[in-house]
Amino acid sequence: MAKKPIKITEVVLRDSHQSLLATRMTMDEMRPILPAMDEIGYFSVECWGGATFDSCIRFLDEDPWDRLRILRREMPNTKLQMLFRGQNMLGYRPYADDAVEYFVQKSVANGIDIIRIFDALNDPRNLETAIKAANKEKAHVQGCISYTLSPVHNNEYFAEYAKTLEEMGADSICIKDMAGLLTPYTCYDLVKKLKETVNIPIDIHSHYTAGLASMSILKGIEAGADIVDTSMSPLALGTSHMPTESLVAALQGTDYDTGLDLNKLNVVRAHFAKLREKYIANGQINPKSLGVDANTLLYQVPGGMFSNMLKQLKDAGKEDKLDEVLQEIPRVRQDSGYPPLVTPTSQIVGTQAVFNVIMGERYKMVTKEFRGLVHGDYGKTPAPIDPAFSKKILGDDAPITCRFADTLEPEVEKLKAEAAKYVIQEEDVLTYAMFPQVAPKFFEKRAEKATGVDGEHVDYAGKSHPV
Repeated sequence: MAKKPIKITEVVLRDSHQSLLATRMTMDEMRPILPAMDEIGYFSVECWGGATFDSCIRFLDEDPWDRLRILRREMPNTKLQMLFRGQNMLGYRPYADDAVEYFVQKSVANGIDIIRIFDALNDPRNLETAIKAANKEKAHVQGCISYTLSPVHNNEYFAEYAKTLEEMGADSICIKDMAGLLTPYTCYDLVKKLKETVNIPIDIHSHYTAGLASMSILKGIEAGADIVDTSMSPLALGTSHMPTESLVAALQGTDYDTGLDLNKLNVVRAHFAKLREKYIANGQINPKSLGVDANTLLYQVPGGMFSNMLKQLKDAGKEDKLDEVLQEIPRVRQDSGYPPLVTPTSQIVGTQAVFNVIMGERYKMVTKEFRGLVHGDYGKTPAPIDPAFSKKILGDDAPITCRFADTLEPEVEKLKAEAAKYVIQEEDVLTYAMFPQVAPKFFEKRAEKATGVDGEHVDYAGKSHPV
């Protein structure tokens, strides 16, 4: 066969620490190793988006936009990648189109090259605005398949969705296997089917949770995958990803050789090895997240959803009910049209399952978010919801069939007015938009520390603006 070097997307600066230590890696911990990472020759480094934005302002007292500008400055030769939740952006509700366009524009202006855009329900209508905006800004659009298992999800379904994304303007397709459900031969068949259906590169993103990722990725490579997501080994495995160095070594001397240098990778590894020791010593990494849990294959519960559910049960003094909740999740999922379990649907389904078990009666109490899911606020569910169940949850309120964002008024000007007293840079409006409860506290703390700030900052597009 002809040589086909595999490209690597390194996720240690985003998904690895989001999966293993609740997104608590700081900029100070990343910064010393960025120049060495810039020399590796990765296809891209995923370093922003997902939960990093929330964590920066909620826990770390860091400006996420400053983080992005530092990453851009320290890694000038590497494509920077972010994770973007379609119409929800980096928040947990659907936003109006003008806000989505503004966020994409600012992300690219501050240094993002590749935007990985996904929707929890695989509803293409929820990706329309983000894809168009990213195309307009000349960013690389990676359209995502939120991978899951159900009676309605199969390779034909995923291939058809991938074709839709390609036609909408995606530059590559990512199989986003957030719960580690891909098995080796399923992955082989899926990648083969996608390669027959679309003409753009295929990326495999699979978590190690069920212990299958390395095998699945190797079979996916043999089927024609172009890009693979991996993590530097100290923050790999468990609920994270397969190790970068292991894949580089496995492919050396083959037609798939990545061309990456293990000696250079070892310099990067040493830095994260020290951080791992620190995280384990201070309890930031829970040993449970480092092991393999094949139960994932039965319940399809991603790591973040599992820890969230465990906390809800603990707070209610009902930890002994965990098995009942795990058995209830597939039933709630069936009732609600088989949504893939990824933010925000994982939290919505998981929380409703917890309530169903704790209350001793199914749907005695229904969360606002679950009602929204059944109502159509998050998009079209993969399978239709039984009208009788819909009526039970919604009463006389009929579900919507249109794109939910079409029901929203433009909101950027309103957000600008609300955030005006905090704003020292245009991007602050977007920080406020994502987390209106948390952002003001962050802005106040920032103002207290503001002595010594210089008069302007320069974004990646080279436009300086006063602060």
